[in-house]
Amino acid sequence: MAHTHQMLHAFIDHQSEQLSEQLISWRRDLHRHPELSNREFRTSSLVAHHLASLGLEVKTGVAHTGVVGILEGAHPGPVIALRADMDALPVTEALDLPFASSATATYEGREVGVMHACGHDCHTAILMTVAQILAGCRHLLHGTVKFIFQPAEEGPPRGEEGGAELMIREGVLESPSPEAIFGLHVFAGMDSGTIGYRCGPAMASSDTLRVTIVGRQTHGGMPWQGVDPIVVASQVVLGLQTIPSRQLNVTHEPAIITLGSIQGGVRDNIIPEQVELLGTIRTFDETMRADIARRVVRTAEKIAESAGARAIVRIERGYSVTVNHTALTMAMVPTLERVAGPERVFVSPKLTGAEDFSKFQERIPGMFFFLGITPPGTPREETAPNHSAQFQVDESALPLGVRAMAHLAVDYFSARNNQVPITESGLREMDSMPSPINQRARSG
Repeated sequence: MAHTHQMLHAFIDHQSEQLSEQLISWRRDLHRHPELSNREFRTSSLVAHHLASLGLEVKTGVAHTGVVGILEGAHPGPVIALRADMDALPVTEALDLPFASSATATYEGREVGVMHACGHDCHTAILMTVAQILAGCRHLLHGTVKFIFQPAEEGPPRGEEGGAELMIREGVLESPSPEAIFGLHVFAGMDSGTIGYRCGPAMASSDTLRVTIVGRQTHGGMPWQGVDPIVVASQVVLGLQTIPSRQLNVTHEPAIITLGSIQGGVRDNIIPEQVELLGTIRTFDETMRADIARRVVRTAEKIAESAGARAIVRIERGYSVTVNHTALTMAMVPTLERVAGPERVFVSPKLTGAEDFSKFQERIPGMFFFLGITPPGTPREETAPNHSAQFQVDESALPLGVRAMAHLAVDYFSARNNQVPITESGLREMDSMPSPINQRARSG
């Protein structure tokens, strides 16, 4: 078994190098032809054709445009899932690249530019390459890999369903059922060649907050004859900021309430009937998430009531907290250290961005990690973040993502085929037994 594992390691590393040009070619093709959420028709066709050419069992049309490929190893073993997201964003690309996007689409009734401004083109190309590598060594695999190419990670269009939640409802975690899932995200501001991970809460939940303040319209020169919803809305904005700063135990987990839009009124001398507030709530704890929602409703309603106005509060639950399974993550850190080098693997800070991968983690143990794609030495003020029109990827970092995902799969198979459960007690057992997994320090 140890000899087989060494052969797998060598094969993955060799093939990652051999396929690097194909990897970058796929990424550039996907970047040139981005598609919005639930509209990934060309992308899913490309993925499905590739998986079928590898001899995988392929299912298309999952959650509208999702693709699932199943690779059965020649030997029995556990089932795991590897996931990549495929959708782009309504962003007009600002970079003059030879493969820059010139695509446009209709988004919420408006014509917009479309760009892979979050790196999902990289994720898709990486997982396509991983599928090709693992298919090439299936005769050595002791287990089954389920490749999940997910649409609508950025959220389905208004009025539609989609993303991980719909894939799960349509059975993506069944027949066969994976016992663990792995995913990665390219991240600007992290040096190329580095990998970040975090046990437990790693990325925030994301809820949309909509508050309508209803007052009574009147002349701007005679405010006493009405109820000014603009003033009330201003008080609500400030009142909501006291929830994370004064009402929550900030030593437990951080939380953010941001109001990003205030809409109301049409001219200077008319106090309007109502004002609309739009914002987001970010938390790292599901209990705190529910508590904040209650406090938001109470604060807005009571402030409005005190002024003779009315507050209508709507909170739309979005992504859950992205929680990396601690035992699984710590068991696999040595794999990341081996493929990247221990000095290039680090514990990443909590990120207040949100991830649809969290929906999978609510069902099965999952590990989500970050791949640096910014050339070392680049000043941070010159680094365009994810979701920027100037977002840029150092493509030399992508083969590391391929190696990381492929090695995680085979190392997980090795651990589980040695009857090591992914639990805290299983980790202690893993530490005490001979294993092909490099058990260098896992303290992180």
